Amino acid sequence: MAKRREQETELTPTEATDRIWELAKQIDVCMFVTWDGEYNRARPLSARVSREESAIYFLVNDDSAKNKQLSAYPKVTLAWSDSSHYKYVTISGPAAVTNDRKKIAELWEKTDAAWWDNADDPEIRLITVKPDEGELWDSPGLVVATAKMALAALTGSKPDVGDNAKVDL
Repeated sequence: MAKRREQETELTPTEATDRIWELAKQIDVCMFVTWDGEYNRARPLSARVSREESAIYFLVNDDSAKNKQLSAYPKVTLAWSDSSHYKYVTISGPAAVTNDRKKIAELWEKTDAAWWDNADDPEIRLITVKPDEGELWDSPGLVVATAKMALAALTGSKPDVGDNAKVDL
């Protein structure tokens, strides 16, 4: 049986880093994964990605279970998926919950009104993730990837279906 190897990439670490930040911002909603001491817990959250600040922000309720999990286990993984275009990103790093009212007001968007009355709602808290590492899987899309997989199946070679890169952030 042939050994499975990771997909190689021609991206430089700088290019991979740029693409990770770009895709995270573009895809928006990610699965926010915490550890509760027994299981990984994942839930979809809208990410406010700020490469300039090397941070990813989330507005959450003060009484959420994830806040308690973060106080005991601050490391998280964020996973973005654009499956219609075969583009995926993960970012991991420590997270902290704060009551930074200025930052909450700065990040407030109209869609947040579905959860809270306004940015001054006392129940809103801010989660800040400071990324340590990121990984991407970036395909040229369904048609091209399918054609490359079919060709590889015919020739017995491994398909090149896009870039896979892991970098420190």
